Amino acid sequence: QVQLVESGGGLVQAGGSLRLSCVASGRTFSSYAMGWFRQTPGKEREFVATISSSGSTYYADSAKGRFTISRDNAKNTVYLQMNRLKPEDTAVYYCAARHNIYATMLLHEYDYWGQGTQVTVSS
Repeated sequence: QVQLVESGGGLVQAGGSLRLSCVASGRTFSSYAMGWFRQTPGKEREFVATISSSGSTYYADSAKGRFTISRDNAKNTVYLQMNRLKPEDTAVYYCAARHNIYATMLLHEYDYWGQGTQVTVSS
């Protein structure tokens, strides 16, 4: 069982930056692909970014050029650096872990989820 704890959310003005962190329990973090998703009320959870165990990254079109996903296997942590934030980035952001070395954008292929952290971008 893997537990994921996100942090780093908050209120920021449009154009600002935030860095989300997600700490995973367990000894095999390096063998997991990790992802970030987000959800707003009344909408389905959507893909933001993913990183494989080897560090390959993939992004949603909405995140390309503004967000960066990275991981520190020594700290069992995955990050999401978000720059040039927009009001439409407002959402609860969730960290997810997949018991597989390959990254995926598909929500149902992740095995573990964090509780989420709120990001609010004011205009």
